[in-house]
Amino acid sequence: MKIIEVIADSGHHDTIKGIAEQQNVADIWFGAENEDGRISTRLLVAPENRQAVIDALQSVLSTAENAHIMIIPLEAALPKEDEGSETEKDRKKTASTITREEIMARVEKGAQLNSNYILLVLLSSVVAAIGLLENNVAVIIGAMVIAPLLGPNIAFSLGTALGESKLIGQSLTALFIGVALAILVSLGIGWFWPAGFDSYELMSRTDVQYSSTAIALASGAAASLSLVAGTSGVLVGVMVAVALMPPAVTIGLMLSAGEPGHALGAALLLAVNIVCINLSSKLVFLVKGIKPRTWLEARKVQQSRMMYIIIWIILLALLFVIIYLRHQTLAT
Repeated sequence: MKIIEVIADSGHHDTIKGIAEQQNVADIWFGAENEDGRISTRLLVAPENRQAVIDALQSVLSTAENAHIMIIPLEAALPKEDEGSETEKDRKKTASTITREEIMARVEKGAQLNSNYILLVLLSSVVAAIGLLENNVAVIIGAMVIAPLLGPNIAFSLGTALGESKLIGQSLTALFIGVALAILVSLGIGWFWPAGFDSYELMSRTDVQYSSTAIALASGAAASLSLVAGTSGVLVGVMVAVALMPPAVTIGLMLSAGEPGHALGAALLLAVNIVCINLSSKLVFLVKGIKPRTWLEARKVQQSRMMYIIIWIILLALLFVIIYLRHQTLAT
């Protein structure tokens, strides 16, 4: 359970109380009226009711200039809530444990093109390049866990699910700049690297197998599901399973070594991972009912949602064809 705190004019007092009663919140209490005429109201809300309460409050307070809605996490709430009837238990099992607004707050951080993001890309590129060139699996996993390129992909998928054009633009910009920086850094490292470019870990990123598609699809779905369910600890495993940085770095290393064919193979692996992450994330957000708050916005997003899914499926099919043709060429 979490606390939803609402700071609004005293004129909204009865409305907020009515929303609490309608949504069966666990508890509600009010603070004293401030000098500016506002009252702080706190609602103790169970996970299955939280999105409905937030949506109702936003509808009422959307035009209020000095109103604020805040979601406050709790470590525990005692006494423990009664599970209720069998119907109530089933509803709790299927309910999302995190609201749309909480997901947005988490995802937006990973799509911000700031100095921290750029520094993470640079550092993880250096770590991944050295790990690949020295055939050091532990170092490569370290670069995978940093995983700065995963955030923009999930953010783009969520942005299209909610119709957030600003988030879509931010995530695409961060993704393209991140990939470009990784390739440029690895190009520089490759030019000055004294040893060869034939390590097993490096060469394994120059070819993509069909099994990589299944791994990327499952990992992208796991990443999105962990956000919806509020179990962000799963993301560490996702970062390792569907690594984006090693193939991006491999592109630069192979270009610096004068191996455009191997660089193309790494580019295909990177493209497959990106397409699969976005496709599976989109499907998870669709199944879990992640959509805009208002009916009109949801209707607009619904019209474009299937278009995005179809585009990703077409791109994946084209990549399959390219991979097949590449394997046939290499075999002959």
